Amino acid sequence: MQLTGIDHLVLTVEDVDATCEFYGDVLGATVVTFGPEDRTALEIGDQKINLHEAGGEFDPHARAPAPGSGDFCLISELDVEEITARLEDHGVEVVHGPVEKYGARGPMRSVYVRDPDGNLVELASYEETH
Repeated sequence: MQLTGIDHLVLTVEDVDATCEFYGDVLGATVVTFGPEDRTALEIGDQKINLHEAGGEFDPHARAPAPGSGDFCLISELDVEEITARLEDHGVEVVHGPVEKYGARGPMRSVYVRDPDGNLVELASYEETH
């Protein structure tokens, strides 16, 4: 098997609208509706995050889906200072960083925030690190 990337992942959330507001309005993801069930997803580059509302998950789903159990990294074209300024403009607290990290493509700078469900979201830029 020759895997080539990640197409999508699923987040179980308490409130789809609050999640869309955070990822769409604050982080700049595109909110889309898809499929015959009018499911909701967040497009980020050429990947997406499908949203399942807690208690109304689509089958099949994880064995124990739970809001707030995610921990993942999103890449931005902005540098970390611009990311931090945007977060401040929207009243989003940075819980860690900026810090230097090593991602799938090499060195990057990151800040960490929590989404409305408490998922840990790393926001990173593959800018030149110091």
